[in-house]
Amino acid sequence: MTTPQTTGATVGRTVTHRRYVPYSHAHYAGNLVDGAYSLAAFGDVATEMCIVTDGDEGLFASYSDVQFRAPVRAGDVIEIEARLVRVGTRSREMDFEVRVVGRGAPERGESSADVLDPPLVATTARGVVVVPPSPTDS
Repeated sequence: MTTPQTTGATVGRTVTHRRYVPYSHAHYAGNLVDGAYSLAAFGDVATEMCIVTDGDEGLFASYSDVQFRAPVRAGDVIEIEARLVRVGTRSREMDFEVRVVGRGAPERGESSADVLDPPLVATTARGVVVVPPSPTDS
């Protein structure tokens, strides 16, 4: 049996995921993916943050200041980052960012793609998650 290992929630800690956006997730013309795709990705990276910092998956409580700045398309490679900006007794506030780091270039061929340098910031948000009280809070 594995003992939960917590490293502590500290402001500035980041967790980053990368993933390919499959064509099965295209929802609109031009292979656009709906904004909910980015929010789901934020949930995944927030879950890992809570596991790393508190040994628990936590629960999302709220989003604020969600901004869709650029399109996410099927075939993109995205990077999703959560950065801890405030640590309460049971709450963890995070800034989130989805960046497109790779994008298909079909004008050069069906499977052609480019690395985007710098990455394209597609979605940003702030969110709050809650975690159970630690045994030391009792």
